[in-house]
Amino acid sequence: MMAGIQTQKPERDGFLPIRTNGFDRGFISVVILILVHLLWMRFLEGMLPLWVATVLCLVLAVFIIRKG
Repeated sequence: MMAGIQTQKPERDGFLPIRTNGFDRGFISVVILILVHLLWMRFLEGMLPLWVATVLCLVLAVFIIRKG
């Protein structure tokens, strides 16, 4: 066994158009969450509360992280 060699989890292909690892998919999910919340507050806050956007984004984030 060789000391100092670290194994990395391989990147995988998913439905995203780029090769990603877990951190990349998490970062993409957070950026989408921020964007959706800003747009939601601008256009839909009067009709639907912000927690609806949060729930939708969390479901989308789980999907992106698992399948992305």
